[in-house]
Amino acid sequence: MKSIIFDEEKCKGCGLCIIACPKKIINLDKDKINKKGYNPAGVKNQDLCISCAQCAIICPHVVIKIENDK
Repeated sequence: MKSIIFDEEKCKGCGLCIIACPKKIINLDKDKINKKGYNPAGVKNQDLCISCAQCAIICPHVVIKIENDK
């Protein structure tokens, strides 16, 4: 199984990953603000991820990694 890892401190909340996700499991965390003043993106339900990496491919700030669970 794989996991989506977001570097929340680098995320600028552009939302491109939300649009790219075919499972619609990514959202902006309206309860969090990073050091740059943005609401970072995150995954609502990791179990629904199909590891397509479309979110990581479209991210202009290289914030998203797909990693194997250990």
